[in-house]
Amino acid sequence: MGKKKKTKKEKLPLRLNIIFFIMFLMFSALVLQLGVVQILNGEEFQQEIDRTVRETTKEPVPRGEIYDSNHRLVVGNKPIYAITYTPQKGLQANDRLEVAEKLAAFIDLSTEDITERNKKEYWYLKNKEAAVERLTDKEKKDLDDTEEYNLALERITEKEMNDLSEQEKKVIAIKKELDKAYALTPQIVKNEDVTMEEYAKVSENLDKLPGINAIADWNRDYPFNNTFKNLAGNITSQDQGIPADQEEHFLTRGYSRNDRVGTSGLEEYYEEVLRGRKEQVQYITKKDGTTIDSETVVEGKPGKDLVLTIDMEFQKKVDEVVKQELQNTIQKHPYQHQFLSDAIAVVMNPKTGELLAVSAQTHDKKKNEYINTSYKALHDSYLPGSAVKGATVLAGYQSGTITPGQVFVDRTINIAGSPPKGSYRTLGSVNDYDALRLSSNVYMFYIALQMGGEMRHPFPDGSKASFNMAAWTEMRGYFQQFGLGKHTGVDFPYESTGVTGDNPFNPGLLMDFAIGQYDNFTAMQMVQYVSTIANDGYRVRPHFVKEIRNPSNNDELGPVYRTKGTDVLNRIDMSQQYINRVKEGFRQAFHANGGTGTDYFGTKDYRGYKAAGKTGTAENEFYRDGEKLGDTENLSLVGYAPYDDPEMAFAIIVPHTGIVDNKYPINHRIGQGILDAYFETYKP
Repeated sequence: MGKKKKTKKEKLPLRLNIIFFIMFLMFSALVLQLGVVQILNGEEFQQEIDRTVRETTKEPVPRGEIYDSNHRLVVGNKPIYAITYTPQKGLQANDRLEVAEKLAAFIDLSTEDITERNKKEYWYLKNKEAAVERLTDKEKKDLDDTEEYNLALERITEKEMNDLSEQEKKVIAIKKELDKAYALTPQIVKNEDVTMEEYAKVSENLDKLPGINAIADWNRDYPFNNTFKNLAGNITSQDQGIPADQEEHFLTRGYSRNDRVGTSGLEEYYEEVLRGRKEQVQYITKKDGTTIDSETVVEGKPGKDLVLTIDMEFQKKVDEVVKQELQNTIQKHPYQHQFLSDAIAVVMNPKTGELLAVSAQTHDKKKNEYINTSYKALHDSYLPGSAVKGATVLAGYQSGTITPGQVFVDRTINIAGSPPKGSYRTLGSVNDYDALRLSSNVYMFYIALQMGGEMRHPFPDGSKASFNMAAWTEMRGYFQQFGLGKHTGVDFPYESTGVTGDNPFNPGLLMDFAIGQYDNFTAMQMVQYVSTIANDGYRVRPHFVKEIRNPSNNDELGPVYRTKGTDVLNRIDMSQQYINRVKEGFRQAFHANGGTGTDYFGTKDYRGYKAAGKTGTAENEFYRDGEKLGDTENLSLVGYAPYDDPEMAFAIIVPHTGIVDNKYPINHRIGQGILDAYFETYKP
């Protein structure tokens, strides 16, 4: 037993020695390998490490274009030459100055916008030691780098600034543009009036101009000049880039700070469609910022194109009609129409919602110029007057306040505590057809009174009227079914819902509402309202864009990406029988004896197509800077044609005309012109 224990004890040190020897060999091999890596291959591996920094930049592509319904270019991209600068990471001011000095030998750039600060910064870079020597040791010790730099700039003299040559000023102007660039992001240095010679010289010397490139750029172009331009909208310049107040919104969606984006109109609403897909280039750089290689990882794709519902020839005709009639009114009756400056019109297909023309003209009294302000059809709201009486009569039917054929006596109503209310003349007994044909205010007043709970007829003079506040909600609810007082849903970045008055305990104001003398509506809302009646109660969404097309590589439009079809928002809660009665009332207003529009539309057949509609006049006080300057009237007109199978509907508002008898009938004249233009264009 003793010998066995001794043998085991002798074997244990031997095993430990073997293990230690193996570990020694392994450690020696590790040290040897480390030496090989550090001494023989160190530089190679370090370079490999340096190559691991990868940055991806997104380069802009041409923006999508906009075409009219006949595929005529409305907003395009005009090709231009451009000089760009894409800096590497980590470049300093001296590096950019060196590039600017080289580039100044090949291009001209205006020096008008360089500032005193720009000049001093240039002088500092060229004379840094001299500039710093002007600081005392105490100043250098007490100031941080920024404070020291600013103080050195302050001590550069005016004479030193004046001694700068024109060539040096050009260098300063170029460097100012280079300083705007973000690392690995193209920045426009010059894209206006770049000559062929400049483009060629820069192209030939790119190897001497690090970061500089000569490319084909674009600017927005408008072949129809100002027609439809303010509805098409604006985009920012590259200098402006993305709006500061929307920076987070755009940056999180892959934009760069100097990207051009839509800021109004269809350019803004369809930004995501028009912008395209940027080309993504991956740069492989060393840690010091030096670019080693680059490759395109995502191919760029131009923005998609928009095809409008608008026929630009018809749009131009409507613009001319509105402008000419506004001009006629102001020139023929300057005193009568001293507050008149706007005329607005919208034409729409009532069945599909396709907008056929949207027009507004404004007279600039100071310059005596007429300006295209089509956006006012969506932005500006006014009292519409009697044009809304179709909605009032339908509200009366559906609420049970009146029945088809209901008769009221049209004479002045005197409610205690309110001014007398009546029609433009005493009409006697009128039914619902007569009320629309003759534009009876009193008929609408009784609908409002009875909706509020006042059932006496004729109303006793001087009495107080019963009134239930719920009538406001009920009446407005019916109006909103037509889009009056709410968004129409049009494809535009902003539209007014109009101006809604308070809901006072006052039956007289609800009576005013019933004749279009209380809430304000836009021309876009008014055309949707009359279209809903023309379309048998179906309210459709107005839209400017009919198709979105994929970009094309040739002169033809690309294939259809998406169509914008008819979008029915709601069917008004009123029976077809009631709608038909209002449509007949509208027909009589334009064609029957005594109709308020018969003198203007009753004798015109528009190549066999007859129109129907409703006229309107609203009393409207004119204010400027809070001061009332006069009493005016808004003239309105809504209609559609042909009245038995409508294919076009229109709304016209002309605010702040003079209050006189036999005034120039601008609303009717615009209506006639629009109908003539439509049937000349579409039914020749």
